[in-house]
Amino acid sequence: MDRFHRYYALHGVLTARRQPVSRRELELKLECSRATVKRLVEDLRGYQIPIRYDRARNGYFLDRSQAYELPGIWFNASELYALLAAQQLLERTEPGLLAETLAPLKRKIEQILAADHLGAGELAKRVRILRMAGRGPGKEFQRVAGALIERRRMHIRYSGRTSGETTERDVSPQRLAHYRDNWYLDAWCHLRKGLRSFALERILQARPLPAKAKSVPESQLDRHLASAYGIFAGEPRETAVLRFTPERARWVSEESWHPHQEGRFLPDGGYELRLPYGDPRELVMDILRHGAEVEVAEPPELRRAVAAELERAAGRYR
Repeated sequence: MDRFHRYYALHGVLTARRQPVSRRELELKLECSRATVKRLVEDLRGYQIPIRYDRARNGYFLDRSQAYELPGIWFNASELYALLAAQQLLERTEPGLLAETLAPLKRKIEQILAADHLGAGELAKRVRILRMAGRGPGKEFQRVAGALIERRRMHIRYSGRTSGETTERDVSPQRLAHYRDNWYLDAWCHLRKGLRSFALERILQARPLPAKAKSVPESQLDRHLASAYGIFAGEPRETAVLRFTPERARWVSEESWHPHQEGRFLPDGGYELRLPYGDPRELVMDILRHGAEVEVAEPPELRRAVAAELERAAGRYR
């Protein structure tokens, strides 16, 4: 039992007893030495917990006449560092997104680490999170997140990236997705009467509505939004069969492209990857990044699409 968990245990023992508890009994219950019990008592007193010592009855007790609150955070050092790392991950990937909301929590963690001479400065120096091509969450992130949690419909003004068209529509938020350094809102679109994914940074304006959001069953969301390859939603219509060279096989065999992918090593040392997809656009982009180290075996339509893109690319250099 580490020291932070002993805080809880000590408080629990004193809370459960109406009579003073001897130091010896605390040693047995907390599985620690006399010096450790004394240090734990002093630590809790430092958190303004009213622990008193009754000399006549030779024991510790809680002064129930004095109001107090337990500290909001009692974690061990590893847990505290993990929390700081998570906060730093969010801050570095989306600067300022929840800075004001998380600031009190971060300060509290740093105070506890400082009090234990652990320090939080090393984390900032030793952890680097590199972001590639992320577009940010957009200015309506918190309003969208609020409507999502409160299960309210929203009226949004949305600028489509492909068409360049700006439309207005009512949506029922279902999920927020962070995919490849970008944020997306999965929602039921009342204009199109179906599930759609919206890039958060393309939502120009969001206004919560009084009406309750339409709820879509989890199973339907998974079928439509998670079963096909990538963020381009839709139920899978095809299965891609990709064959990688032996040199690239060592890398690809350890990658996760899709929850339902299947892979196997080939006799020549290459690697065959099978995965479902609906819209092929993102899959084509991922295939192209492997260049000559991969071949699309099936289906013919995907093979032709990748070959056409390679021909177009080669044409730029002729």
